[in-house]
Amino acid sequence: MNLSHTPFTPAIDPDDIGHNPSRETALETLIATRISRRGLLRAGTAGAAMLGGIGGLGYSTIAAAADARSAAPSLSFGTVAKHLDDRVAVPPGYTARVLYRLGDPIAAGVPAYKNDGTDDPASYDRRAGDHHDGMTWFGMDAQGHWAPRAAERGLLVMNHEAITPAFLHVAGQTIAGAKDEARRTDAREVQREFYLHGVSVIETRSKGQSWSYSQDSRYNRRIHTLTEMVLSGPVAGTDFVKTKYAPDGSKTRGTVNNCANGTTPWGTYLTCEENWAGYFRRLAADDAQRSAKELAAFKRYGVAGTGREGWATVGDDDLYARWNTEVRGAHPTADYRNVANTYGWVVEIDPFNPKSTPKKRTALGRFGHEGACLGPVVPGQPLVWYMGDDARNEYIYKFVSARNWDPKDTGKGLAAGDKYMDAGTLYVAKFKDDGSGEWLELSFGKNGIDADNKSYAFASQADVLVHARLAADAVGATRMDRPEWAAANPRTGDVYVTLTNTNARSRPIDKTSPANPRYYNDPKTGKDGGKKEDQWGNPNGHIVRFADAGGKPTSLAFQWDVYLFGARAGSSPDVNLSGLTADNDFSSPDGLWFSQAVPGLAWLETDDGAYTDVTNCMLLAAVPGLVGDGGKQTLVNVSPGNTRTQDTYVGAQPGQKGTQLQRFLVGPKGCEITGIAESGDGRALFINIQHPGENTPDADIGDPSKFESHWPDGGQARPRSATLVITRDDGGKVGV
Repeated sequence: MNLSHTPFTPAIDPDDIGHNPSRETALETLIATRISRRGLLRAGTAGAAMLGGIGGLGYSTIAAAADARSAAPSLSFGTVAKHLDDRVAVPPGYTARVLYRLGDPIAAGVPAYKNDGTDDPASYDRRAGDHHDGMTWFGMDAQGHWAPRAAERGLLVMNHEAITPAFLHVAGQTIAGAKDEARRTDAREVQREFYLHGVSVIETRSKGQSWSYSQDSRYNRRIHTLTEMVLSGPVAGTDFVKTKYAPDGSKTRGTVNNCANGTTPWGTYLTCEENWAGYFRRLAADDAQRSAKELAAFKRYGVAGTGREGWATVGDDDLYARWNTEVRGAHPTADYRNVANTYGWVVEIDPFNPKSTPKKRTALGRFGHEGACLGPVVPGQPLVWYMGDDARNEYIYKFVSARNWDPKDTGKGLAAGDKYMDAGTLYVAKFKDDGSGEWLELSFGKNGIDADNKSYAFASQADVLVHARLAADAVGATRMDRPEWAAANPRTGDVYVTLTNTNARSRPIDKTSPANPRYYNDPKTGKDGGKKEDQWGNPNGHIVRFADAGGKPTSLAFQWDVYLFGARAGSSPDVNLSGLTADNDFSSPDGLWFSQAVPGLAWLETDDGAYTDVTNCMLLAAVPGLVGDGGKQTLVNVSPGNTRTQDTYVGAQPGQKGTQLQRFLVGPKGCEITGIAESGDGRALFINIQHPGENTPDADIGDPSKFESHWPDGGQARPRSATLVITRDDGGKVGV
């Protein structure tokens, strides 16, 4: 996030802000030690019988079959060195080409993007959005149907998380006044920003090693903050979501801050609303109009302030007033006091039906959704999605469908979503100190989630889902170091979650835990010998992983360890627990995804500000092992005047037990590497370069020589978020 901010733009990344004041309950002692539990979790029905009804334990036949049919892949590329240049670097023998940039037209007759702030705002609903993020490539057959293994034609669906305002208008945002009195004064600028958020659907094709998108494809579509959305599931139609736009609570308008993503086994796309809370205006004077419950909910979700981009300040027309969540009318459907409750959901989109209306699936809970990772898909068993809540000290969740998967529902679009995503059970994770864990049910009337709860008096299951964070607080879930992407290893069934980082304020040294074990200082030296900056806490982040008992989505028990710890090469062993070297050291893991074409190959992306004195953000390839392939370790945490030990469980270091980790790509200045997908044969890898040059001060927009980046167009051009296609020059599968 640009640190040279307007009155509406926060000085720090909204991802870094925590709103969780809770304290976890004491960790229980389990019925067995970690070693014996590890044996039980992977040992089969005998172990299940010993543990009785806990989680339906049993041997994972899916993981066993996967292990038997496919050996672990081997990385075959030369390591890319760290750099601070304004360029994309990939290994020798690979080529990275730009496919789709901010502003590129996706409909016939739309002119090329000028990239100087003068393009017609009305055209932006037919142009690429900004801040390219999570994405999926849906292969297509000759008849236009979903074909997962297709190699040459497909629909690329991607999120557009946010905007870099300085580069979108002639001279940045036009603002009058300051602080609470600040106003956006150019409605055309705001309309442009409305369209630049959301989702793109574009048809892509390959010809040899070269890829392009079809500007005039009938499938091309932009979904944005003005697109009508159906509210679906237990919250739909309740008082929580009734607004002036939809007095019956059946729908809302738009989606925003779409970060990571997910998929379904029937062939639809899931976009996830992450830092939505900051877009809404709610000043302190509104507190007097609110109940104690409402105030508790606003505080827990961070709905307060002037609004991230000031959209509500343009005027009282509903187009803008809907971003004001204050009490302004005589009753709830005369204003937008409830509008914030219509955001924070997982949204399902059918990319093969351009006329379909997206649906917000409320059964999956409302929080800062980073993504929705589909777990093992087994006919006759429930479906499961794993989800991180991307803010410091938040939680990891999973949703288990009430209906069992029937492969006959493949290709049925949003109707299949109605069947599998509108009813089910939401759980939150508790990581215990012996390396085991428990999924805690978030249902009204269970686990203390009721009207007698002291922090928040729940009234219904809709109340629980709208306020899932408060429900997770109530059951004593484990607060994590900023949970982001989740990814399931198709070879083993293990699930990985990136924990990007935290700081001393969010997690002091005496509040570490086995699953969030580090507290240290990673001093950052300013570029060109600048001032040294201390970074206390867990500034480099880590990746936790877990195995549900028996590989079953209905299991309530799991085993966990820390797969990787981000660190500078050469750091002390208590910091660099994964033994990283110059070839694979990294900081702030964010995007994480497993290849489907090459089972066992993982891709790791960084969103970093802690190690940027040494390198731009990067993409690494990995071949992980299994949960439990390392062991228990005691590390020493040090802060000024305080030294403490902390036990944790650490996975095998890269290079041990067949595991591998290598740097594959380093991006241009000021960027985040995010979003990843592949063609059906694994011979094309799609990667997003988000917000290059974002640290350019707003005051420098008139002097291109002062831009932090000019990527991808070069010269004196304004930087643009863009999608890359990476291929091997010999036509082989990427990474192996």
